[in-house]
Amino acid sequence: MKDEMTDRQHSCILAIETSCDETSVAVVKDGHEVLSSVIASQIETHKAFGGVVPEVASRKHVESITLIIEEAVAKAGIDMKDLSAIAVTQGPGLVGALLVGVMAAKSLAFALNKPLIGTHHIAGHIYANRFVGDIEYPCMALVVSGGHTELVYMKDEGSFELIGRTRDDAVGEAYDKVARALGFPYPGGPHVDRMALEAEGVVDLPRVWLEPDSYDFSFSGLKSAVLNVVNQSKMRGEEVRTEAIARGFQESVVEVLVEKAVRAVRAYAAKQLLLCGGVAANRGLRKELSERCEREGISLIIPPFQYCTDNGAMIAAAAHLKWKQGSFTPLDMKADPQMPLEIWAAL
Repeated sequence: MKDEMTDRQHSCILAIETSCDETSVAVVKDGHEVLSSVIASQIETHKAFGGVVPEVASRKHVESITLIIEEAVAKAGIDMKDLSAIAVTQGPGLVGALLVGVMAAKSLAFALNKPLIGTHHIAGHIYANRFVGDIEYPCMALVVSGGHTELVYMKDEGSFELIGRTRDDAVGEAYDKVARALGFPYPGGPHVDRMALEAEGVVDLPRVWLEPDSYDFSFSGLKSAVLNVVNQSKMRGEEVRTEAIARGFQESVVEVLVEKAVRAVRAYAAKQLLLCGGVAANRGLRKELSERCEREGISLIIPPFQYCTDNGAMIAAAAHLKWKQGSFTPLDMKADPQMPLEIWAAL
């Protein structure tokens, strides 16, 4: 039994991520050593539509998935027979996009006679922090992405308690909507971030705190406030102060995210704060959260830029938890576009 537990600490997992508009495959050793990570982005395709078109995303995944798998294995310098398991994002995400990855993973697991590990997309974002260092428990995760804004308390490894979430727009969604209002192309978040950091002036915008004891978020009202400023400027025939508005928007978002995350760390006596999700690549947020945590004496982990956005490596890192438990997924697994994090942890 002891030898079996020791073996379970080691793995070489191939993971597939197709939850939205990136086709990604990675091979990761022992949950933290990335042997290869290949990503085929669809940004140029969806830019013409101003956002992700689910049907187009699914078709692009079908076109590239086999080539990306082959490239990831070749770059890892391994033979497929040396893989421990095949992991794949089971949910949440766009159902058509998820299905492409799920079917590819099932076929590969069956052909190689390897265990299949259906993995939660947000667990992947959280455990991307393993590429930086060890995670100390209990910890708090601030998840910020195009579809999610959440505070997740983790008492132990693989346990997830959702203590706060957005009540309307996710922070990444708000960034994209504000970017469109300011005339930036898709994806708009990086453009808003750059403008905010370069701006000399600032347009003051509201902070939405909700109830005093709440860890929830709301960005719909802030988005509307930006639209009001833009529309009023146009109606008065004034030049829209794009940079100043971008800075005001970002300062409002970052202040609320940082304050609630720090408050949650204190309230739950967390040893670490983990930043994760696509918006974790935002330079303004990384800077402010790092400075605040340094002042507060809070241990902060932020993944490298390449592991903030959707990628297969993060899915492998989360799948390693299930590998250690010997908890595998049957081949009749179905994609689950609304999969709750807590449910996945209990599987």
